Amino acid sequence: MILLHTTGRILRQLRHDRRTVAMLVAVPTLLLTLLYYMFDGQGMVFDHLALVMLGVFPFIIMFLITSIAMLRERTTGTLERLLTTPLRKTDLLFGYGLAFGLAAALQAAVASALAYLLLGLDTQGSPGLVIMIAVANAVLGMALGLLASAFAKTEFQAVQFMPVVAIPQLLLCGLFVPRGQMAGWLEGVSNALPLTYAVEALQEVGAHADATGTMWRDFAVVVGAVLVALLAAAATLRRRTP
Repeated sequence: MILLHTTGRILRQLRHDRRTVAMLVAVPTLLLTLLYYMFDGQGMVFDHLALVMLGVFPFIIMFLITSIAMLRERTTGTLERLLTTPLRKTDLLFGYGLAFGLAAALQAAVASALAYLLLGLDTQGSPGLVIMIAVANAVLGMALGLLASAFAKTEFQAVQFMPVVAIPQLLLCGLFVPRGQMAGWLEGVSNALPLTYAVEALQEVGAHADATGTMWRDFAVVVGAVLVALLAAAATLRRRTP
């Protein structure tokens, strides 16, 4: 009940924050539209990039929003007051996971509807699988954002974690250079990063009509990374920023 109450509180906060809702829903669709016109007439290139970006854009946006949101909970003293109640740190962080998971489902559904229905995205696999992986990727970004917020004292510092946590994963996920063509140590780093598996899972959906074993393995790795990040965030969460 405490977990559900926490989830409801965060959803109510989101509902009243129109700018955040607009960023969650509108930004991925605008970026996908921009990508479509960048590769106008190059359908195969757009299909490859847009499919991956359906997972990457939510990852980055959720990382930014949640790292700043949790920092505000700490700096305003809200977190300290909450933790004087029976609420546990895991209740709070998994409440964030459920609330932003629902927001991610809406985000992924809107972005995928635009991509498939209006922009002509064509994949071998089901759009439902794309949405499932995109939601998992958004929740991964949220979990890593919560973890990063524990080490920031200001909102500016929280944003500074973006090039440290998110950008290297984007560069090494295999989108720009196949992982097999990377230097050995870079490929090893890539294999340890969760975004690599999210991108590979999306590529599997793009290439195969049915869900493959590789896709399910990659999806399980992403879900496991979410749980590990949330537990690590609970272990490092401070009641208040000094």
